[in-house]
Parts: sequence; structure tokens; C-alpha cells
Amino acid sequence: MNLLSSTSVFGFYTLLSRVLGYLRDILIAIFLGTSVYADAFFVAFRLPNTFRRLFAEGTFNAAFIPSYADEKLKGENEGKKFADDVFNLLLYILILLLIIVEIFTPFVVYLIAPGFYEDLEKFNLAIEFSRITFPFLLFVSLSSLLSGILNTNNKFAAAAAAPIILNVILILSLLFSFYFNLNIAKSLSVGVTFAGILQFLLLIIFTKKFYFPSLKLFFKFSKSLKNFFRKLLPSIFSSGITQINILIGTIIASFQAGAVSYLYYADRIYQINLAIAGIAVGTVVLPNLSKSIKKNDKNSISLIQNKSLELSLALSLPAAFGLIIASEDIVNSLFGYGSFDESDVTNTSLALTFFAMGVPAFALIKVLSNFYFARDNTKMPFYISFISMVINIVISVSLFRKYGFIIIPIATTISTWVATLIYFILLKKEKLLVFENKTLINILKILIVTILMCFFLYFGLEYFEDKLEYTYNFKLIYLLIVIGLSAAIYLLVTNLLGILKLESYKLK
Repeated sequence: MNLLSSTSVFGFYTLLSRVLGYLRDILIAIFLGTSVYADAFFVAFRLPNTFRRLFAEGTFNAAFIPSYADEKLKGENEGKKFADDVFNLLLYILILLLIIVEIFTPFVVYLIAPGFYEDLEKFNLAIEFSRITFPFLLFVSLSSLLSGILNTNNKFAAAAAAPIILNVILILSLLFSFYFNLNIAKSLSVGVTFAGILQFLLLIIFTKKFYFPSLKLFFKFSKSLKNFFRKLLPSIFSSGITQINILIGTIIASFQAGAVSYLYYADRIYQINLAIAGIAVGTVVLPNLSKSIKKNDKNSISLIQNKSLELSLALSLPAAFGLIIASEDIVNSLFGYGSFDESDVTNTSLALTFFAMGVPAFALIKVLSNFYFARDNTKMPFYISFISMVINIVISVSLFRKYGFIIIPIATTISTWVATLIYFILLKKEKLLVFENKTLINILKILIVTILMCFFLYFGLEYFEDKLEYTYNFKLIYLLIVIGLSAAIYLLVTNLLGILKLESYKLK
């Protein structure tokens, strides 16, 4: 298998999904802006969407893939039985959770957006929309199990493409509700749950070659099933620490008008790189690293770990610097239309700048945690993530009154870099990670090429400054030209230096 080509396949569909997500958010920004309807929908969408990211973007697989691979080694029947047991237990737990949340929705909304309670209209809207969107969690979580089975068999395309359905359905919901003069935010909420159902049905079709779920009313809690669920909660918490920190940020930001929307739009922009540099690399690496560890192939383990870190940095470092330099132009070009005014652009771009500083750390966390997950160790990532969460909460809560919403991306970035540093220290101390000289040289090359790219990006933005003003209608076209040329220069030079070449990432 080739790490770069598999990551490219996964990354392509993820990128397509994120681009459609941007189109969706541009339409939301135009029609809803940062109104009470926008804030209410984003909070209603935040809870199931956070769970989607926690389950779908590698975190569920961190516990499932090593356990499922172990059972498959014993035989196909054992693998099928284990997958069925997990599917059924997950189904019953999620149905119970769904019933509880539907009954106690006001309490749940108060927990995730306590600031809304001061505005009863916004609070009641968030309750109504949350009740509509929450069933999405049931279907997306079951879809994650099916994705894990596909990934274990080195089939990454269908699992990566499934989230495209959500964005297509939400775009259609927006246009449909606008055309027929319906409640846009409510139509979006209905679209969320409908998309979850379609995504689940699609993955059942693609997975049936390897697995088709069998419903059971009764089943035994086998040792392997107990071990899996013992690892699941720590892995969800630790792999999803970035999303947990953002959810904490949303709770705190709810006390400032418009802040939830600023953070949401900024989060949407930097997540596109995280999806490729962190999630795609981590998802592709985990099954192969897990197999190499089971075989105790030390050369293969070292190769996979070094190449995954190198690839993650090669994709995240230029993105981080690019977002810092062009944050205001990016926000302005993507969302600066209709109800999204110039002050919204300024506030969102400020949040994006500080999120961007943490992009390499957000990506590395996804990869580094897999070095423990592949060894069936979910406790250490759990402890590291807990430390990160505490740091984030302390900084955000203590300084929110003084600095407002902007302290939230600052706290998220600082806490994630601290967690990344802890990972490196512990992995080196336990001799689970040994940097190869070639990797260190390649990282230095990546930094040099990134600086070269930044010069071109900066002067390109200066050259088209008048075309990137808020009032210019075709500003997005000029931004895409500058970013596209900057990215092309980066890819060309890194390829010439032997960094981003397919043969360099072949995993034997």
C-alpha cells in the first residue's frame, strides 16, 4: 500500500465534502448571517456534528480497527460475530441516548449554550432545532462502524465520500426553503437527519461485500466486546480532543452575541486542511500500523510512523502559514456577502488567525495518538487529552471576560500544542518513536519551501488588493487564483526535492 496515494484518495473525497460544506456555509451566511436563527441552528447542529466528528473522523476506528483486525485473524466468522455484537450494542445504546436527549432537550441546550437562556426566543429555537437534528447521531455512529470495516480492508473511498451526502442535502434544503419561502433554519435541521439516514444506507451497500449487519435481541458480552468498549470511551475522548475543546469554546462563546457564529465559520475554514493533514493520514495509517505491530515488524513500524509524521507536516505547515497570512481575505471572499457584514468578516478572520496557529498541532494529534491506539493503548492518549482539556478550560474561563470570544481559539491552540509536546516527549521516552535522519532533513526542506510559498502568497494578495475588497463581487475568483498558484509552487518544489513523491511513501 502507498501512504500518499491512499491519503490522496481519502483526502480527495474529504476535500470535495469540505468544498461543498463551504458552499453550504456561504449560503447560510448569505441567508442567515449571524442572526438568532443562525446561532440557534449552529448550536443544534453542533452537538450531533461534534459526535459525528468524534465517531466518524477516525476516533471510533481507533478502538474498533485494532480489535476487529484481531478477531479477523482468528477467522472470518469470529470477525463477523464481533462486528455484529458491536453493531447491536451500539444500536441499543444510541437509541436509549436518543430517547433521553429528546425528552431532556432544554437541559441539554442549556448545558451547551447557557448564554442562550437570557434570550428566550433563541433558546426555544435551539431546543426545537436540536430535537430535529439529534437523530442524525444514531445513523452517523452506525455508519462509522461500517467505515471502520471498509478501512480495515484498505477501502477508503466510500467511507470518505459518505459525508458528501450531508452537504448536498443541506444545500438542497437551503435552496428549497428559500424558493418556497419556508423557515430556512428548520429546513436545514430536517436535512441533517435525512442526510444521516441516506449516508447509513449508502455505506451498507458498499460494505456488504465484507460485512452485512445481523440484528440480535440477545447476545453475550464476550471478552473481546468488553475490551473494545473499555477502549472506546478513552479513544473517543483522546482522538476527538480538538472537537471537545471547540465544543467547550461554543459553550463559553454563547455568552457573547454573534460569537458562536464567528467561531463556527472560522472552524469550517481551517477544518478543510485538518481533514487531509490529520484525519486522512491518521485514518490510512492506523490499519497498517496496527498490522505491523501485531507482526512485530520493527522496520515497517518505524517507516510508517516517520512517513506519517512527515506527510502530516508537509500538508499542515503550508496551510497554517497560508491561513495566517490570508485569513481576512479568505473569510471575506468565502462569506463576505449579504447578511455577513464587514465587522463579521473582521471578527471571524481574527478567530481564524489564532486557530491557524494550531493547525499543525491539530493534525499531529490525530497521527501521534494512533501510535498508542495501534498498540491497544487508549489510556495514555486519554490522560494527555484530559490535560489539554483542563488547560483549555482554565485559559478560556479565566480570560473570557477580559478578551471576549477571541480567547477561545487562543486557548484551543495553546492546549493542543501542549498535548502535542507531551506526546513527543512520552513517545521518545518509551522508545516508541525514533526519528530517522531522512525525516528530519525532509521536515527542514518542508519549512524552507513553506517560507518560499508564503512570500509568493503575500505579494499575490498585495497585487490583487483592490480585487479582494468587501464590495467586489468576484473576489473569490482572484483569491482562488492566488492560493492556487501558491499551492502549485509549493507542490512543484516539494516534488523536485523528493518530498511529495509517490515512491517515497510506499509501505512494504
